[in-house]
Amino acid sequence: MSTQHRGPLSGVTVVDLSRILAGPYCTFLMAEMGARVIKVEPPKGGDDARAYGPFVNGKSAYFASVNRGKESIALDLKNDADRAIFERLLAKADVVVENFRPGTMEKLGFGWDTLHKKFPKLIYASASGFGHTGPNSKDPAYDMVMQGMGGIMSITGNEGQPPSRVGMSIGDMGAGLYTAVAVNAALLHREKTGESTKVDIAMFDCQLALLENAIMRYTVEGEIPGPLGARHPTITPFQAFKTKDGSMIIAAGNDSLFVKTCDALGLAGLTNSPDYKTNALRLKHHRELEHAIESVLKGNTTAHWIELLGKAGVPCGPINNVAQAISHPQVAARNMLVEVPDGSGGTLKLAGNPLKMSAFADPKARRAAPDLDADRAAILRYVGG
Repeated sequence: MSTQHRGPLSGVTVVDLSRILAGPYCTFLMAEMGARVIKVEPPKGGDDARAYGPFVNGKSAYFASVNRGKESIALDLKNDADRAIFERLLAKADVVVENFRPGTMEKLGFGWDTLHKKFPKLIYASASGFGHTGPNSKDPAYDMVMQGMGGIMSITGNEGQPPSRVGMSIGDMGAGLYTAVAVNAALLHREKTGESTKVDIAMFDCQLALLENAIMRYTVEGEIPGPLGARHPTITPFQAFKTKDGSMIIAAGNDSLFVKTCDALGLAGLTNSPDYKTNALRLKHHRELEHAIESVLKGNTTAHWIELLGKAGVPCGPINNVAQAISHPQVAARNMLVEVPDGSGGTLKLAGNPLKMSAFADPKARRAAPDLDADRAAILRYVGG
């Protein structure tokens, strides 16, 4: 039975050859938007992520978090009978997604050129380390490698400290997001023109694209950006500040907000200082300004200052840990923690879908991630064999 539910991608069938995180996150988003996602996994062990902890009743919660709502069939793509089933699947699919090293699909006889001739309406999406062109195309890649090579680690952490990884797998997640965006664009292009296309997403490219203003600052100013801790590189005051009982964020993104911040903190005199008249001047004298603001903030608690600054209209907030973040009332109000069956009568609480659309429901529960080969019979009926 299909796990498809109503959404903007209802009626779209995705054959998902991807594993671990980048590709599965793309197809997870498509499943959340209503697509039918059929995971094609190797018979021995399936997706590598099935072996990643933590485990609940012997099943990987890591796997469940990005594979809920999908279906699974185990196929050996070097076996003739399984290859035939796979081709019947492709004949009925709208999209195939893979995140193998470039050349792997060609060796199997399922590269873009071959599939495009056989299935001219099929969109082919690949998420790999370096993409299908360039001198590093065939190199292996993992999230940490991409974070290092792509420059993101060089601007993460505190100055003078050892290299620091971004606290989540931004290499994989970034590639998954960009792949999903491109696949949806490819579906729209096919709808308008009848033409299918190959989507070629490189984790390395995505890391560069996610550098936001760092590349621009280097190409314009000629200085190589470095880590700034919790301080914005071009806006001041826009950072973490110490309080009496911890730290908090103040994000005064323009001159008006700077004045409101100073007034609320009893530092109105700072707004008349020639050192702080403009953002450029505040940036130049950020150390002195930080000291002046923290000298006041250290006199009371984070909660006190958040209430005071919030009333003044200043963007600010606490630095929550994960437990605090998911207990925030916004989480329940926005349905950002959903329940998924764990396969033994209990439930997992997993991150919800941030893609809210007025035309479609956002249920509080989701279908479980599939066991390996769990949907074989239904899928075989679907492809007629």
